[in-house]
Amino acid sequence: MTNQNQSSHTLVKVMTFNLRTYTAYDEGNEWAQRAPWVAQSIIDHAPQIVGVQEAYRVMLEDVQPQLAEYQWIGEGRRGGSEDEHCAIFYRSEELELLKQGQFWLSETPELVGSLGWDSDYPRICTWGWFRHRLTNAVIRVYNVHLDHIGEQACMEGAKLVVAMMKQHAAAEPGSAGILMGDMNGVPSDLPLQYLHGRLPDEGELPALQDAYSSLQGEYGRTFHDFEGGIDGEPIDYILVELMWKIRSCIIDRRQIEGKYPSDHYPVIAELELS
Repeated sequence: MTNQNQSSHTLVKVMTFNLRTYTAYDEGNEWAQRAPWVAQSIIDHAPQIVGVQEAYRVMLEDVQPQLAEYQWIGEGRRGGSEDEHCAIFYRSEELELLKQGQFWLSETPELVGSLGWDSDYPRICTWGWFRHRLTNAVIRVYNVHLDHIGEQACMEGAKLVVAMMKQHAAAEPGSAGILMGDMNGVPSDLPLQYLHGRLPDEGELPALQDAYSSLQGEYGRTFHDFEGGIDGEPIDYILVELMWKIRSCIIDRRQIEGKYPSDHYPVIAELELS
């Protein structure tokens, strides 16, 4: 599928955004009022690709009318439209969807709804391959939400995602991979050390760059529980294979109409492929 007659540079802006799920327990921060702000955040940054987490089908349907330039892929973590999605939105005029799929972060990744290791919930990775319509570059995107409790599930889930990325890279030489999502861990946690290539005892290391490497100083937190602020460390990440150049990365800490669109800040990176 990869066209060797690509233009010299492919520029892509990507966003990862945990939307905070649809729940009755967010008094004062209910999804009904936040939905337009989520859509506005995406519109303001105009990324070609957006990976969202904690999104029920109704939430995706709520923001879709404001995001007419986007289509999305993914299914619920219990299969079909059930429960939370790790959906991938993409600008269909700029990107052609070539392949898509989803697997569960478990010992049986093809088994719908399967729990892995010590995971508290079914966890998923949604993936898509896209052709950049201007340059013909093939871009592989992986959107994941690692478990918030199970330490083994986080590590083994990260390994499973990396293994799938490597399998896909071998199947599509010349393509370029992007991993994004809510990793439920700070940089010093073992799954993040693994993803950053710092745990040789865990087998073959991934070769990924962290978009935060383009930032100066401390990154600050990305989960803020609707309280805002910067103190702490990130748990939301954009990691890219080595052929990418990271042009910029920001954590959008804005309020809209005096409130936050989610209890996570969106993270946005500009990438270049030459």
